[in-house]
This record gives sequence, C-alpha cells and structure tokens, in this order.
Amino acid sequence: MARRTAMTERSTHDPVKIGIVSISDRASSGVYEDKGLPALQDWLTCALKNPVTFEPRLIPDEQDTISATLIALVNDGCSLVLTTGGTGPALRDVTPEATLAVAHKEMPGFGEQMRRISQHFVPTAILSRQVAVVRDQCLIINLPGQPKAIAETLEGLKGDDGEQLVPGIFAAVPYCIDLIGGPYLETHDAVCKAFRPKSAIRSSKA
Repeated sequence: MARRTAMTERSTHDPVKIGIVSISDRASSGVYEDKGLPALQDWLTCALKNPVTFEPRLIPDEQDTISATLIALVNDGCSLVLTTGGTGPALRDVTPEATLAVAHKEMPGFGEQMRRISQHFVPTAILSRQVAVVRDQCLIINLPGQPKAIAETLEGLKGDDGEQLVPGIFAAVPYCIDLIGGPYLETHDAVCKAFRPKSAIRSSKA
C-alpha cells in the first residue's frame, strides 16, 4: 500500500530525466566496484517527489570522454546531470576541466558552497575543485567522490534537532532548473527542503 501511495504521489509531479556519471579509471575498468552511481541514485530517489528516469554512466578519467558524455546526456533531454569523482588535484583528475569545456554559463556558487560544507568535516576540502555549469536547459554539477561526502554536500549540515545549520547545494537546484526552462522539481523536506521565492512556488496539484 505504501509503495502504491508513493507511486501515485510521484505521478502528480513533472517527470524528469537525470544523468548520473561516475568518473573513475579503476571502477570503470572493473578493478573495484563503483559506489558513486548507487549513492547518487539512492539519494535522488529519496529526495525527489518527481518520477525520475536515470541515465547512469561509468567512465574513465579521460577529459574528452567526460565532455562527450555530458554533451550526449544534455542532448538526450537530461535537465540535471550530477558527476562524482575526478575533482581533486591529481594528474588524472580532469572532471572540472571537462565540465567547463561544455559550459554555456558557469555557476560558481555551487562549488563554493560544497567546499564550505566539506570544510566542516575535513581540512582537505580546500583541495576540491568541483564546478557547476549550465548547458542549454541542463544544470551540470560536479560532486565529491565518496558517497558520504555526496550526501553531505547535497543535504548540508543539520543539528541534532534536525535544524538546518548550513544549506546543502540541492536546496537551490530546483529553482535553478526553473530559471533555465526545465521541469518543476519538488523535494521531500525531511531530506532537503528546496527554496524558491514565493512568486515561483507552484500551487499544489489536486
């Protein structure tokens, strides 16, 4: 019954196609199991009320391959693409460069906020180089490589009483997608409360 109720609820919201991309030489070659794609899909499934079609990709740390993958996902109708991995200072970490290469607009606030959140946990957060960009009507965001860090940056910091101390980046994602002409994303407040100006809030559907 609960599953049927959840499915009915999702059917009243705009459908959305989301690209999730895990970037790792070793995971893509089978050296170890990829944990990025399951972490992204699980979090988005819990956070969004919308029915979601996921487009998962597991690729190596090759700049041209990353850029081509991002372009293909945008052309395939994704309104949001989240990547994980390849954002540090190591020689093979080229995800930010590949992302900026396909950008029509840069959105630096996302990267700034991710580093701000991560610095509450590890001092090495300053080594992260995540970026976010807009290409056509799609928002592309680079996330950290570890599942725990993915959730922390998306959700932000909460106190023991559940009060939001530092907003996560996903709170701004739905309104950003509104502004670039994408579907109306709605979130479960317990996971991540989306923020919109009052004038941009859609009235509840029957």
